[in-house]
Amino acid sequence: MTGRFERVVNYTILSVFSLVALVPLVLVMITALHRPGDVTGGFSFPSSLHFDTFVEAWNRGHFSSYLRSSAIVVVAVVLATSVFSVLAGYAFGTMRFPLSGPLFYLLLAGIIVPFESMVVPLYYDFRSLGLTDTYWALILPQIGLSVSFGTFWMRAYFRSVPRELVEAARMDGASTLRTLVRVLAPMGRPAIVTMMLVVFMWTWNEFLLALVMVANESLRTAPLGLSYFQGRYGADIASLSAASVIVALPVVALYLFLQRHFIAGMLGGALKQ
Repeated sequence: MTGRFERVVNYTILSVFSLVALVPLVLVMITALHRPGDVTGGFSFPSSLHFDTFVEAWNRGHFSSYLRSSAIVVVAVVLATSVFSVLAGYAFGTMRFPLSGPLFYLLLAGIIVPFESMVVPLYYDFRSLGLTDTYWALILPQIGLSVSFGTFWMRAYFRSVPRELVEAARMDGASTLRTLVRVLAPMGRPAIVTMMLVVFMWTWNEFLLALVMVANESLRTAPLGLSYFQGRYGADIASLSAASVIVALPVVALYLFLQRHFIAGMLGGALKQ
């Protein structure tokens, strides 16, 4: 009886939180299906579905350029962060070297220190180097911030790997790098995919850095482009909702595609901590 009651309570709580998370998304999607320029007060179903609202928002907002900029930044940040984080996590998780502890906690400063406190001096440093209004101004800071989290995440995974497995690979003649590439990395695919997905979401949704670092319209990322779109067409709620769906769609689609790996990585990380 107790077990059944607990299941009912658990499913009830999960259902409530699912509704809290999904209802706003559904409302935005329904609003986006209205005719462009329609005045929508609160929740209302459209008389007919107008998918041309997405086309008009795409053309009026120049989202092809914004999404391209976001894609360039995201791919560069995710790939570089994944390589650096796996290598650093492997070193901190399986090796013993001088000052490994202090160096690891120094690296965690990237997670602890608020990014908002660094963005202004970072802007002046990048301006003196001539890197503002370039993709590098968007890529390099986010790599630095994401590597801190990635190293922390991958270190936890590598520390959970049985020591005997690493020693067996080395007894078979595998080098340090070969042990990582051929043995540990394939086993840690859920952890790596989870890290990449989290970094992807953080990088895609980053707004402040793009706002400060770039003024050239061709370099604006999708969230920054959405902000400018809101400033111009904020009264057109249907088009604004369609633009919001366009910006959020890549993240939602990637999560749905990789959700099994993401959930496995999150559960594995929770159990191994």
